[in-house]
Amino acid sequence: MLSLKFKTINPATERIINEYENMSYEHLDNILTNAKNAFVLWKEDFKKRADYLYAFSNEFRKNKDDLAKVATLEMGKPIRESKTEVEKCAWAMEYFADNGQIFMTDEIVNTDARKSFITFEPLGVIASIMPWNFPYWQALRFAAPSLIAGNTIVLKPASATMQCGLEIEKIFKKIGLPKGVFQTVIGNSTVAEYLIDSNKVDAVTFTGSVPVGSNVAKKSTSHLKKCVLELGGSDPFIVCADADIDKASLGAVKGRFINCGQSCIASKRFFVVKKVANEFIEKFVEKTEKLRIGDPLEETTDIGPLVSLPSLEFIDEVVQDSIKAGAELLIGGQRLDKKGYFYKPTILKDVTPGMRVVDEETFGPVAPITIVEDEREAIRFANDSEFGLGASIWTQDLDKAERLSRLVESGIVTVNNVVMSDPRVPFGGIKNSGFGRELSKYGILEFVNIKSVRFYDQLMRNHHVE
Repeated sequence: MLSLKFKTINPATERIINEYENMSYEHLDNILTNAKNAFVLWKEDFKKRADYLYAFSNEFRKNKDDLAKVATLEMGKPIRESKTEVEKCAWAMEYFADNGQIFMTDEIVNTDARKSFITFEPLGVIASIMPWNFPYWQALRFAAPSLIAGNTIVLKPASATMQCGLEIEKIFKKIGLPKGVFQTVIGNSTVAEYLIDSNKVDAVTFTGSVPVGSNVAKKSTSHLKKCVLELGGSDPFIVCADADIDKASLGAVKGRFINCGQSCIASKRFFVVKKVANEFIEKFVEKTEKLRIGDPLEETTDIGPLVSLPSLEFIDEVVQDSIKAGAELLIGGQRLDKKGYFYKPTILKDVTPGMRVVDEETFGPVAPITIVEDEREAIRFANDSEFGLGASIWTQDLDKAERLSRLVESGIVTVNNVVMSDPRVPFGGIKNSGFGRELSKYGILEFVNIKSVRFYDQLMRNHHVE
């Protein structure tokens, strides 16, 4: 491997934080060998695995302030959000330590055999290729169920948030996790490709963009390896005629502008029934104007910078192109005249299909609003997308909510709240949002061998088909 170096940059100040060098193939192979060797003992004792997850959770919480600062410096998230992310990671580790054994319990099945059961066994070494926008949560929401199941993990963090990945490994080392059970590797996409290709990796999980996810799937399946993909999203936010507009407008602000809009499950397309459109838009704009943009290390900051200069330029280009195509700018629509990759929270009205802000995933603080005649038209527009990750529906009629939730083409639907991940329920999408699930019992089952076992007293005589 060529000696390739890369830098991490503070998006709020544009200063270089650190410089890293790709690990050599030899180093990577040693790491994978350690993971393979560790798997033999790690999979044997559930209680020990649970104890380590509890210990990690405790230690992660103790280091919340320091961990949060690292994330904020590397990718620009407001410090309050970084602290919340750390807390959520600790909760997830506890949740799977509490419930993992229940999720993995053998299932008894009635068949013609004397005894039949289904058992769940870990696959082995899982390569985890993770993004930058929730650098702790996205790594650990996969790691928690996979570790409790008995797998070992090699994490390749995003280049932009490499230190966050190293901090996770440091905490595991601090609690005395056995060597090789969880390791972080340093490098760019060539390192990720090496992990996928290695015969010491048994399965792959990837969170990121659609084009890269497609390549990960091709590479993984060419080696007959299981993979789970959590890709992009363009979540619809549907405001029905009977919605509580105060709550819906507050939800719109939270759903669109968390993490400066850089979230797969952020609300990205707003469909508002004509009857309540003016009231909703007025309150949405009013609440958005109160958001404080600035230094993400300050506790009072609501909106930090975008992660990089290319991200900033892309968002501004999408907004300007959509305005030229006929969208009306209500607020924002420009970068801040200061150091850092800051962009003003933006709301666009009269948005129509074909505009880039609708057709492309807008990973930034931009809310495009389309006014619709009724809920039926909202569902039609909502489903007219290559993505299918999450959706939120706002109505005070729960019968209507259930009916609409079944019509939306997505992996997640939330009624009268923003879409958010939760260790207790499965997370994932359809269409170009990927396949497979993370979290809950279903997240565990993605990376286990579901083995059926039957005991017979004697050979079956009438056995004529496979």
